[in-house]
Amino acid sequence: MKPGQGATGGAQVKGLRARLQNFSIVSLRDLVVASGPTILLVGAALLLAYWWVDPAPPRSLRLATGQENSAYETFGKQYAAVLARDEIKVTLAPTLGSRDNLQRLLAGEADVAFVQSGSTDGDTMNADAEGSAERRDLVSLGSLFTEPVWLFLRAEANITKLTDLRGKRINLGPEGTGVPRLLRQVLDANGIAPQDLRIGDLADTPATVELLAGRIDGLVFSSAPEAPLIQMLLQTPGIKLFDFAQAEAYTRRLPFLTHVVLPRGIVDLGRNIPAQDYHLIAPTATLVAREEIHPALVGLLVKAATEIHGGAGWFQQQGQFPSPKYTEIPVAAEAARYYRDGPPFMQRYLSFWLANLAERLWVVVVALTALLIPLSKIVPPIYVWRVRSRVYRWYGELRAIEQAFEDSGAAPDDKVRNDLQRRLDSLEDRVNHISVPLAYADELYRLRSHIHLVRERVRGWQQEGTASDASHDATPGHPVRGSA
Repeated sequence: MKPGQGATGGAQVKGLRARLQNFSIVSLRDLVVASGPTILLVGAALLLAYWWVDPAPPRSLRLATGQENSAYETFGKQYAAVLARDEIKVTLAPTLGSRDNLQRLLAGEADVAFVQSGSTDGDTMNADAEGSAERRDLVSLGSLFTEPVWLFLRAEANITKLTDLRGKRINLGPEGTGVPRLLRQVLDANGIAPQDLRIGDLADTPATVELLAGRIDGLVFSSAPEAPLIQMLLQTPGIKLFDFAQAEAYTRRLPFLTHVVLPRGIVDLGRNIPAQDYHLIAPTATLVAREEIHPALVGLLVKAATEIHGGAGWFQQQGQFPSPKYTEIPVAAEAARYYRDGPPFMQRYLSFWLANLAERLWVVVVALTALLIPLSKIVPPIYVWRVRSRVYRWYGELRAIEQAFEDSGAAPDDKVRNDLQRRLDSLEDRVNHISVPLAYADELYRLRSHIHLVRERVRGWQQEGTASDASHDATPGHPVRGSA
């Protein structure tokens, strides 16, 4: 083997492989070009649907909570932490409490809020508001937990029944908490007028300071037991909890209340705190939202509520809350569906945002599938036409050469013959550089055979012309070319 011969052979093999590979690439390119209009149409439809079919849920939420050191504040922080995992920023808005939260919802200053049962009755609405909460565009996302009425008293006050509160200094909290109205209903059921008490309106923390200092005789909270102030007062010597012995009767008179029992020793089993069972009356805390809240956020909030409130507690069993029950505001359709069927199918396996995108676009996908069925019948013929047109377009030039051959007549002409040969050579050279998918190689070879056929006709014509010239030169009276 001569030096360099092996390298040359290797280069030829590589060139052949590259050319065969190029055939396949051309096939893929033609397929993409043929299906391009369909791909663009589908992409444009999906993009349009992304923006218009159902707007994406907002990435921020305003949650009205409650006073400092309240259960509402504690739970609000937990909601913010849970929703942050799904990239939802929760802005916590401290408020006076349930009634303040309700009015912020009605004013559009909050998207979601904790609202106590009983707060939406009658005069809790603005003075100019008439009708029930559902006519004010509010929906419930479910009840979350019971909020017992905690009436803490100084032990020396010696109060055993509510009628003993006459003349005592009792703090009910600001009007925005909802507690003043609630206790007024309880006092009214006992025949006690509000003016019979020396009522204070301090917030929870300063009222606790006043109670511990002995400047007031008692204070009222309505809160979950997780509130830090509740936990502290239950263990403070000299402070006792009022026992609503007639709790069951209160639930008959005030339907939004439930009867709950604080079990003996639940606070501290070792120290037996409390030393007895306490009967309490309790409204229910509800998660309330404006009606226009995005449906996807409803499911996400109910999911968070299940994680935060779904366990067993002092006054509830495992899985009792959250619940579509115990709420006087109509439950949102998405929330009711979540309680009935669980989380949406997509959200069980995908992240919130990816599942939401899939749920928003599924209607469009179904419509596009129906559209793609007829479009899929158009793409293959377009693809075949593109590939074959690469070969067929040369037949026009080949036919023009053949027509020039036929129009030249029987008289041989060197100039015409040479011109036809040159055009055929040029055509064949260009055809040899055509790349087509291997499945359509027969079309290319058929063209090349047709070029060869026309070339043979021209050559036959040339041979006939040459023979005619020789015969003419050999006739009598005409010397033969090349003779002396």
